[in-house]
This record gives sequence, structure tokens and C-alpha cells, in this order.
Amino acid sequence: MRAHDRAFITGGLLHRRLVHGIGARTAHLVSWADPAFRLMPPEIHQVETNSGTIGREQMRKHFLVVMSALLCMCARPSPADENARAQMKGLDEQVQEVKSDVLSIAAELNQLEEKLLYPSDTHLAVFVSMAHGETLRLDAVQIHIDGQLATHYIYSFKELDALRRGGVQRIYSGNIATGAHELEVAVSGKLANGKDYNQTERFPFTKEIKPKLIGVTFAGPDGPQPGIHLGDW
Repeated sequence: MRAHDRAFITGGLLHRRLVHGIGARTAHLVSWADPAFRLMPPEIHQVETNSGTIGREQMRKHFLVVMSALLCMCARPSPADENARAQMKGLDEQVQEVKSDVLSIAAELNQLEEKLLYPSDTHLAVFVSMAHGETLRLDAVQIHIDGQLATHYIYSFKELDALRRGGVQRIYSGNIATGAHELEVAVSGKLANGKDYNQTERFPFTKEIKPKLIGVTFAGPDGPQPGIHLGDW
């Protein structure tokens, strides 16, 4: 039978086999133009492949160990960080102390200012409040002293809510001579049924040498003691 050549490449090496009829013999292996290429038996190739895989696995394990150690070192706070935190905490405490001192000084200055602006022998202060459980929606309060307008105040929803909860407002603070005087209080608002409510009352009072503190209480017509009530504080 006529001989023919068949060439094939396996693992980067060129093999040539001459086939003659039924019998066959293998020719010498020829390298692919570089003497470094040589035929490697299958068992040696498998060992080297396994060695490479094992080496890569070991390198991967070492890499994971190193990265874990680095992460642990980064996660653990350093002495410098703890130092900085301690300093920040100390600074916050100092700021709070300064704020407390400033508020205390401001309160003392306000008291001193009141004493200077409103001496005890001429000082007059008027406070307003609402009767307990009052449903009157207070809109505005106007106060006259001896026929002269002293103050006119319009209330917001929050201020009205505070008065209904038992709050007290200092609506006026000023100076007045000792002797007899007249206080006029005018209230405007709305009742629970939506009707307008307007009430004006006049009260005589006497100013003595000591400070005069007057309390005014509002109550709608539906309350147990309706009207505007005056009292000393």
C-alpha cells in the first residue's frame, strides 16, 4: 500500500508518523525549530502540572493570610487614634463648660440690665396667662396704662398652645411713678364655636416704692369664671 505522511501537533511538539500498510513505525521526534522543545512523557507532564497547581494554591493561601493580617492591623485603632479621640472628648467637655459659663453670664447680665433699666422704685411688669382648660383661641392682647398704649401683642399658634398648657408670658416691663394708676386690658380672639370674642376691662392699681408685678388671667364666656381677672404676683 502506498505510504503517506500524516503530521500533527501535540503539546507544542511536531510528530511525524510514517504509515506503511498494516504495520507502522514511529519516526524520531523532531523539535519545532527550537532545541528547547522536547517530548515530555505524559506522566512527567502530569506531575509538573500538579506541581504548578499546588504552587498556585499555596501562593493564594499566603496572599489571603497576608491580606487578613493587614486588615486586622487597619481595623485595630492605633495609639495615635485613641489619643486623638481622647483629645476630642476633652475639647467637647471644655466647649460645654464654656457654653454653660456663657449662659450663666448672660443671665446675670440680663438681671443687671433690668436693675439698671427698671429700678425697683419705678419698675412695673405685667404677666398674662389663661385659665385652666380654657378653649378660647387668643389672637391678640392690648394693654394701656393711664390711657397710653403700653403694648400690643399678636399670638402665634405655638404661643397660644403654651398658654393653654399653663405657660405665663411677661407681656410688658417698664417704669412708672409711684402712686395711683389705671390698667386697661383688651382681648380679641375666637370661641370654640367660631364666633369672634372681644373683651375690655379697666383696673385701678397703686404703684409703691417696691417693684409692681401684675398678673392678668383670661377666660372665655363658657368658663366657670369668665372675663379678665387681675391679681398681684
